[in-house]
Amino acid sequence: MVLKNLIFLLISLLSYSYVASQDLTYDAGNSDKSTTVRAVVEMGFLNVMSHKVQFSNRGTYFDYRDDGGQDVLFPVKRFSVELDLGPTHTLVFLYQPLRIESQVLLTEDLIVDDVTFPASTGVNLLYNFPFYRFSYLRELLSNNEKYDFAIGGTLQIRNATISFESIDGSLFRTNRGVGLVPALKLKSRAQLSNMVYAEIEADGIYAPVSYLNGSDNEIVGAILDASFRTGIRVNEPISAFFNLRYLGGGAVGTSEDDKGPGDGYVRNWLHFATVSLGVVYEW
Repeated sequence: MVLKNLIFLLISLLSYSYVASQDLTYDAGNSDKSTTVRAVVEMGFLNVMSHKVQFSNRGTYFDYRDDGGQDVLFPVKRFSVELDLGPTHTLVFLYQPLRIESQVLLTEDLIVDDVTFPASTGVNLLYNFPFYRFSYLRELLSNNEKYDFAIGGTLQIRNATISFESIDGSLFRTNRGVGLVPALKLKSRAQLSNMVYAEIEADGIYAPVSYLNGSDNEIVGAILDASFRTGIRVNEPISAFFNLRYLGGGAVGTSEDDKGPGDGYVRNWLHFATVSLGVVYEW
């Protein structure tokens, strides 16, 4: 299965490289072509609207918001670098830390894989789900001065560690996994004035994961990272923005990639909202 995944990824990269090189060669004589680099930093807070997880078929479908201490706000940050290859092509690298820690006193028994955390047990909870994202966008309105609209694709690398530990250290369970998630991407921008702009961006997919990665296990997964942003140019290289974001998704099914002691069954769905401020430096 690993070999099949590598072959699939290699073919996809070769196909993209060929198409991109053809477009860049065609546009090479255009005097308006230029390369622009943008560094983006975003910081704010995250609100858990809904978050539930289950490990093993006999495990508890645990509600992190109602029973796991995720009913408060958590800090969030995000870093990205964007490379414009002329007015048509854009490459993006994004790093999104996502670490949520809480501590609760259980009101009911909690079963994680083959371990039962009894009611009235104090538990430390860790939901660490950072991801790395590589994206390509192709601009469809390159001749329009006020509006941009681009579509493309994203390859996301998830790096998950989810753990449950009793405060006295006697009970502990953790589940870890690294996986590749392809998705579609779109981005639209309206220049409202010489200084003010508005922007919509989304990465998302809903599909059987087994179909995408060649696994024999039936897993249904989804991601959606959608944001609305309004910004203002402070001076020539710097702009600042206010951002509202929905971050959601998850998966359900039996996975052989998640490294846990149970039967491999996982059900994990989350719906987060973030509010943030950011800065863009362009050169």
